[in-house]
Amino acid sequence: MATITGPLSGDAKNTVAEALQGALVDLIDLSLVAKQAHWNLIGSHFRSVHLQLDEVTELARRHMDTIAERAVAIGANPDGRAATIARSSRLQQLESGWLEDGKVVATITDVLDGISRRMHERVRTTDEPDPVTQDLLIAVAQDVDKQHWMFQAMTERQR
Repeated sequence: MATITGPLSGDAKNTVAEALQGALVDLIDLSLVAKQAHWNLIGSHFRSVHLQLDEVTELARRHMDTIAERAVAIGANPDGRAATIARSSRLQQLESGWLEDGKVVATITDVLDGISRRMHERVRTTDEPDPVTQDLLIAVAQDVDKQHWMFQAMTERQR
């Protein structure tokens, strides 16, 4: 059986693989949480929040593929199986049923804040062992931070 090897080994590979797997879990679940909110959203700010949730879903899906492929490139196996995401996710989950727009905005703001904090930690963790991965994580953090700002601005407006 052939295996994929990459430029990292030992502790460096393990550190980077762990950061990538954590990012992958965050991004996959972010795409699921955003779509769940998108489908069940109601309220006077429906249209703007509905469209913004599509942007969040798109950024999560775009980055999850890049992150998973980087894991493979360093010789690690990304795990995006539903059971792994359910077991490993640290994201706040939405309630079932119709979701009022103000509550969705507040929840997504909190979700993005947590992901941002973890992404920034992963950026710091990968600085030494793999600047290439760090660069990818910086791009994710930049997009997550932008969405966090946009949702946070909606939260402030509604207060």
